[in-house]
Amino acid sequence: MKKILPILTLLLTLPIGATAAVIEIQNPLTAPDFETIVANLIDFVFKIAIVLAPLMIIIGAALFITSAGNLQQVDRAKKIIIYTVIGFAIVLLAKGIMAMIEQLLGVQGG
Repeated sequence: MKKILPILTLLLTLPIGATAAVIEIQNPLTAPDFETIVANLIDFVFKIAIVLAPLMIIIGAALFITSAGNLQQVDRAKKIIIYTVIGFAIVLLAKGIMAMIEQLLGVQGG
């Protein structure tokens, strides 16, 4: 107990004697608010979807062509194409959906 008391006293008084240094943390995001972050995220996903959607439709078509009557592969190809079209439609409508949500919540858009 006698050895712990000086160490504890030193630890408790150390921050008092230390000078307060100002630490400034830089914002890694270029967006000033949450709405801009969401808009940038939607733009990023849109750019990726523009590239991936035609590629996935081509892959689904290739599976469909090479199925040789295999019903499981035909079903898999149809699902790939359908889900790609649905996903791409959601990405295309994302900005409109965001505007609708802002209007429903009563948030003013920028």
